[in-house]
Amino acid sequence: MSRDNDDIDDSSAPLIEHLTELRGRLIWSVMAFIVGMVICFTVAEPLLQFISGPIADVLRARGEDPRLIFTAPQEKFFVLIRISMIGGFALAFPVIAHQLWRFVAPGLYKSEKNAFLPFIIASPALFLTGAAFAHYVITPMAMNFFIGFSDAIPALANLVTGQAPAPAGDPDGMRTVFLGSVRESLDLTLKFIFAFGLCFQLPVLLTLMGKAGLVSAQGLGSVRKYAVVGILVLAAIVTPPDVITQVILFTVVYGLYEISILLVHRVEKRREADLRAQGLWVDDDDDETPDDEMPDEDKKTT
Repeated sequence: MSRDNDDIDDSSAPLIEHLTELRGRLIWSVMAFIVGMVICFTVAEPLLQFISGPIADVLRARGEDPRLIFTAPQEKFFVLIRISMIGGFALAFPVIAHQLWRFVAPGLYKSEKNAFLPFIIASPALFLTGAAFAHYVITPMAMNFFIGFSDAIPALANLVTGQAPAPAGDPDGMRTVFLGSVRESLDLTLKFIFAFGLCFQLPVLLTLMGKAGLVSAQGLGSVRKYAVVGILVLAAIVTPPDVITQVILFTVVYGLYEISILLVHRVEKRREADLRAQGLWVDDDDDETPDDEMPDEDKKTT
């Protein structure tokens, strides 16, 4: 890439000026985060109701009381603070990304700006897609499995021993009831949201690595079988021991892997076209000179 043909912002500020600018960008980012956190704290209770919606739906379907408890006086307060922090960061992310871009952009060429800008937009969009998929699809299935597990074990034990299940109103029969903690239920739900949100970043990560020349479409295709094993292990770790949930996660992440291969292949094609236009592309066949066309002295040395 020629510097004469590529535009770069004309800024040669010394180190002190860069640090001063960085401090200003960080101050704006922190202020945006605090403002977003305060805004989210005013609606933290509805946000908690929304996040715990899948658990409430499962409990209603089981005919149980859709309520969560807190076992310490300060537990719910800190849960709302945590929700406010996460929501505040989400609200402040456009400002934080803008400040980061304004700090980094002067050191990038115009072509590099055009290359990175789509990824800055695609990354949060894919994260939100993965978070929505986790909230509306995976979390209800996981909660249904975990909460229903308390009924499955006694039923299986009665089936093995041949005993009839105890009547619902039998005072001698023991029945386990789910009394979910606000903090623990929120932790499990957020784990699913962040896990799927990060998994949906796979196309962005591999495409950026393809632009940097760290991976290739052919290389990603050649290790496809190892990727399948890795995705299966990831599905077993992230999701509950439910085959249906694991299959869904494997299908989604593997589909993103195949999409990443196509995107990396497209990046390679575009890079080859640019280098050919500049006359810098050399085919592999041109690098090897046939023996018939080699001089006699070179034949002796070979």
